[in-house]
Amino acid sequence: MEAMLSKEIQAGLDAARNESLRKASRLRLEVGGIVYPVLRMWKTGFAVTASDAPTLRGLVDLYDGSVHLFQCLVVASELETDEMRYEFKRATAVASAAALDFVRSGTAPAGLITDNRSALSL
Repeated sequence: MEAMLSKEIQAGLDAARNESLRKASRLRLEVGGIVYPVLRMWKTGFAVTASDAPTLRGLVDLYDGSVHLFQCLVVASELETDEMRYEFKRATAVASAAALDFVRSGTAPAGLITDNRSALSL
């Protein structure tokens, strides 16, 4: 059985759904110092409330709270019922340390302990 809803009721339901998604999600998008809440994210893209975000294209940063997750190259994909969808052209995970140009041995010591007494006697 299908229920026919008036346009006003459907618009209210859509607005309530978007508001609950916005509050539940910690994901956010930062572009040029401006922050946009991300409603949801999937493997190849994400969605933002259409009234919040302009038609973005280019390099953006994606955060989960304060944790920087990805630096993304995005393109606007489609507008669907108050949701602007974006597709990743590239999504590079942000590393917490610089990349190594050598293979680190699993048995290598974590640090070097030195005797500072010899340095003090000079």
